[in-house]
Amino acid sequence: MTSIRFFTDEDVYGAVAVQLRAAGFDAVSTSDMNRLDELDEPHVEWAAQEHRVLVTFNVGHFAQLHYQWMASSRQRSIGEVMRRLLHLARTLAADDMLDRLEYLSNW
Repeated sequence: MTSIRFFTDEDVYGAVAVQLRAAGFDAVSTSDMNRLDELDEPHVEWAAQEHRVLVTFNVGHFAQLHYQWMASSRQRSIGEVMRRLLHLARTLAADDMLDRLEYLSNW
């Protein structure tokens, strides 16, 4: 199973990425990647391109960006939907899906 890769933005404590790395995870911060003072949307785009989970405390901006991102990605081909569903099904077990919300765009 592939481990989650993290990207922490400027609103998250600077030590979070460091502590995630110490725990054995692939984690970078905006500072690590020289992305300080960038707008929120480029952070979302970069995290998606790098297959990283974006960690932020900035719910106001990022929740809105998330819903915009999801709305723009709803129209997918059957092949794309199948590729994503198969990836999810090969990665997670049925028990993993209990009480869990997953967005197909993440797969």
